[in-house]
Amino acid sequence: MSVEDTWMRLVAMAAMQRRHNEQIHPQWADQGHEYYRAVWVECAELMDHFGWKWWKRHAVDRDQVVLEVVDIWHFGLSELIRAGEVNQALARRLQEALVEPARLDFRRAVEELARSSLASRGFDIEAFAGVMRALPLMFDELYETYVAKNVLNVFRQANGYRTGKYRKVWDGREDNEHLSELVATLDTGADSFPEDLAAALADRYPG
Repeated sequence: MSVEDTWMRLVAMAAMQRRHNEQIHPQWADQGHEYYRAVWVECAELMDHFGWKWWKRHAVDRDQVVLEVVDIWHFGLSELIRAGEVNQALARRLQEALVEPARLDFRRAVEELARSSLASRGFDIEAFAGVMRALPLMFDELYETYVAKNVLNVFRQANGYRTGKYRKVWDGREDNEHLSELVATLDTGADSFPEDLAAALADRYPG
């Protein structure tokens, strides 16, 4: 993938993220949200899905691990937008970081991202790329999963997420699990993918 292709997808994701943030609050960029804090908390949730407890058996749920990485990307992207850093230089840095050899195993890469977030109170694109390399997670998959999760986040807000009305668990499973199942039935390359997924969620959600 060229730097230009990476840049175009970053622009598309940033536009979706900005719209979602404005759905929550029109002046989101001026509210001083601690996105770095959300990043390191999500890192801990990510570790639970990947597994770290040596005293019990655990099977890695890769679909949920990827969704947690994408959750981190939502907050990191919000910080990058707010800081005015979504540009071609960022696309170049991300692409260069993704082709470097993985120097840490996955758990340590996640810990490095959490450490960097706490130290800088910002978002370290190289540390995030380190998590992607260690999994591994290709940029195309990050993009497709981001689009899917953004659709879910918009769906949540439209169905009362902030007021507590929204039901995150139905039929014994979290909405993230339903999302993964629905994505597998759709053409992620279609221009209508976001709309198709939103319709599928609406059909499945019990309300």
